[in-house]
Amino acid sequence: MHNQAKIYIAGHRGLVGTALMRNLAARGFANFVTRTHAELDLTNQAAVEAFFAAEKPDYVFLAAAKVGGIHANNTYPAEFIRDNLAIQTNIIHAAYQNNVTRLLFLGSSCIYPKLSPQPMKEEHLLTSELEPTNRPYALAKIAGIEMCWSYNRQYKTQYLAVMPTNLYGPGDNYHPENSHVIPALIRRFHEAKLANAPSVTVWGSGTPKREFLYSEDMADACVYLMNLPDEKFVPLLGQDRNDGLPPLMNIGVGHDLSIRELAETVKDVVGYTGTLEFDASKPDGTPRKLMDVGRLNNMGWMATTDMRSGLAVAYQDFIAANK
Repeated sequence: MHNQAKIYIAGHRGLVGTALMRNLAARGFANFVTRTHAELDLTNQAAVEAFFAAEKPDYVFLAAAKVGGIHANNTYPAEFIRDNLAIQTNIIHAAYQNNVTRLLFLGSSCIYPKLSPQPMKEEHLLTSELEPTNRPYALAKIAGIEMCWSYNRQYKTQYLAVMPTNLYGPGDNYHPENSHVIPALIRRFHEAKLANAPSVTVWGSGTPKREFLYSEDMADACVYLMNLPDEKFVPLLGQDRNDGLPPLMNIGVGHDLSIRELAETVKDVVGYTGTLEFDASKPDGTPRKLMDVGRLNNMGWMATTDMRSGLAVAYQDFIAANK
């Protein structure tokens, strides 16, 4: 990407989008195209096509999505599949219609089977059944990957899907019911600290293992991939093949920890001194989700932020956002 390239970041106000904006700005990019949800409803096909026709972006980061944790996925399954299918279908097709040079489609590690071999490799996609608690969201994201691959094969587009592991960092969603595990724990421990609550209860048994990636590292990986020269980028796209390896790249740290270990770390970072308890009657979700990031590491990129440092920044961001 040259510094004057016009870059559209769909979802620029979210955790992923804000991190992408910061990373690109730090590299000297300034020609951004952004729209808030109030300005552009990405589920509206006609509105999206009119926007692309008017703006003609060179590069697109497709980070807009309806997202949430187990509770949100269980409560709003229709919205999760409907909205995500609409958003990505509209943007990917409009990008093709308007000759976008490259598009990066961001998904989620939940695309992989519930009992996928660990660590999860890109070729494990669609090899067995999904985790039921977030299947509608996962199927929408899988459809987006397949759409990128189909357009690459038929139209020789350059659309790459990236699958970040669980993300956290500045600008996260701290909603008390619909947030992911780290922002939910930050809020819960912070409120318990302020209230001098004797204990905090965490959903599930605490035994599932999860991998977490700092959002700034994720953004750096995305920009790194988007900036690859053609001789390295084009072979990732599957333009001339229809085998078991879609245009898909895992982004993660390559190691995980249990939910209990995570909760204890967040508890320590927040400074809560009460007791930690687990409610095993609540769902655990997938037993383990560890990304195999060998392909990305071998291309020259590795995550650099340790978890305690990233959590400290995330906690300060939460405090600032709730003053």
